[in-house]
Amino acid sequence: MKNLIPKRVMEYIIITFAVVLMDVGIYVFKFPNNFSFGGVSGMAVVFSHFIPMTSAQINLVINLILLMIGFIVLGRDFGVKTAYVTVVSSLLLNVFEKVFPMDRALTGNIMLELCFAIILPALAAALLFFENASGGGTDIVAMIIKKYSTMNISGALFAVDCVIVVVSFMVFDLTTGLCSVLGLIAKTLLIDKSIERMKLNKYFTIISSKPDEICEFIMNGLDRSATVYHGEGVYSHKDKKIILTVVDVRQAVLLQRFIDEVDPQAFLMVTKSSEVIGKGFMSYI
Repeated sequence: MKNLIPKRVMEYIIITFAVVLMDVGIYVFKFPNNFSFGGVSGMAVVFSHFIPMTSAQINLVINLILLMIGFIVLGRDFGVKTAYVTVVSSLLLNVFEKVFPMDRALTGNIMLELCFAIILPALAAALLFFENASGGGTDIVAMIIKKYSTMNISGALFAVDCVIVVVSFMVFDLTTGLCSVLGLIAKTLLIDKSIERMKLNKYFTIISSKPDEICEFIMNGLDRSATVYHGEGVYSHKDKKIILTVVDVRQAVLLQRFIDEVDPQAFLMVTKSSEVIGKGFMSYI
């Protein structure tokens, strides 16, 4: 139980940081320019022109409805984390409205602001997905689609958000609509690449004359496990132990250094993998 507490605290530190990134991107760059490239924040921008409520208030109402659906379908742990994100994000947006009221774009440079409106929420979304949470809204819909289909998260988000972008053409001018299309495409690609990078692990196949020392380092030095099976060299006909293990990117560097120290003649095959599911790695949503 003691080991779980720091991990849980770190999860919420990362989630809180992601919320701040997301809200800065939404409030400072997305809302003032009427960018509507998907998400509940995109819906809020559109609906705020027809409903006597602020974008932040509309954002909260829609998020609460979808939050209940996500809680039921995706499980308690997801629901708790996403509830935290929804509450903190909504409060922060309202704080921004009170402390930093914005009635026009920050710089007047629409392309510069579009870049920040894309990058900040996209990086935040990737961090949240990595922690098995969500920014709420269409992210929840996307994760439900992913759970019951073969579509990946970015593809599911793209499908859901396309509807909002189409509506933006009907509500705003052509320039805003085209920027929303560009923003949606760029955001989808950035989320996909960011998630892939964050989930990256290294799969090692190790053939060494000192397998016991290497296995001990993997278990005690890296706090990972490994699988050992027996093989035979085709040329030498000598029995060999083959070690299979998966570690994260940082641990991969440490493992390679250790192997180079204890057995410079060891044979290594290292493969990148962004989908490792099991104890110590990812879990099914």
